[in-house]
Amino acid sequence: MMKGKKKTYAQVAFLLALIVGTVLIVKQQRDMPYQKNEGFIFGTVYHVTYQYDKDLNNEILAELNKVDGEFSMFNKKSTVAAFNNGKKVEASDMFMSVLTLSQEVNKDTNGAFDITVAPLVNAWGFGFKHQKMPDQQQVDSLRKLVGMQNINVEKLSGKTYLSKKLKNMMLDFSAVAKGFGSDAVATVMRRHDIKNYMVEIGGEVVTSGLSEKRLPWKIGVTQPTDDSLNTNQQLQTVLDITDKAMATSGNYRNFYYKNGKKYAHEIDPKTGRPVQHSLLSSTVLANKCAEADAYATAFMVLGIEKSEAVLKRHPELMAYFIYAGKDGKNKVWYSPALQKKIEK
Repeated sequence: MMKGKKKTYAQVAFLLALIVGTVLIVKQQRDMPYQKNEGFIFGTVYHVTYQYDKDLNNEILAELNKVDGEFSMFNKKSTVAAFNNGKKVEASDMFMSVLTLSQEVNKDTNGAFDITVAPLVNAWGFGFKHQKMPDQQQVDSLRKLVGMQNINVEKLSGKTYLSKKLKNMMLDFSAVAKGFGSDAVATVMRRHDIKNYMVEIGGEVVTSGLSEKRLPWKIGVTQPTDDSLNTNQQLQTVLDITDKAMATSGNYRNFYYKNGKKYAHEIDPKTGRPVQHSLLSSTVLANKCAEADAYATAFMVLGIEKSEAVLKRHPELMAYFIYAGKDGKNKVWYSPALQKKIEK
């Protein structure tokens, strides 16, 4: 009998110690401060908020500089700049992971997402040069440079090398690099076993756990306006995106007028011309921000109906579309699964 009581006391003592230990851990977690870092990368601003007892900005920036060194067209020493200048380049694992994703999304969207569209983007005035509008003959000529088949991939002694098949073709990772950069910073967070964080680079976001307010992370979707300077920041809606990645692409963000006509920055690789349809903004939620970034761009090219067909094949993706109705007013379409994530 005494032996049984001792066993019960030991069990109670163990449970009490476990409860006290758990309470102390939870208290320590709640009391740990949230760090906030920001800076400039990829031609835009990054913001990172995370619950940790050390400032990790140097490590975050080092990771972002690695991404910049691979994919920035404005970094003369980057891998993509070397490729675009006609050099045969050795592709790192990082470069190949983004190239492979780009190839997969390109195939899945029937070519709507294409990292080889840069010559057309430049011709229409959204790249490095802003010149006169291309005529149809020029557009047809430049379209021949577009296509994943124009990238030559060689395997040699366990390494991968990339080169051009056509002299004037170019790669442009701007529609996926910011998303990939956000994923890279999220990897830094996980490396330190950080559970609560939010990474945002130029509007492309990755979140985990809870915010400083001990609530799920909530991110706003900007209302489309003809404000190319982006000074109008009215929100269309707010989404709960905890433990998800989110990216937005929108023709309202980057456009110009010429001879009274509006030219959107999204180029349809098939026609070689700026897209002309009612979709104004495409927001995509996915498990990885690079994937969300690529699909958000593809959907801007495809338009709503074709995008819905892609979404049906991908239950892991959710989308929120803002489009111009026939009455000129903005309308909304979103994935049914997104209903519970929209803040009421």
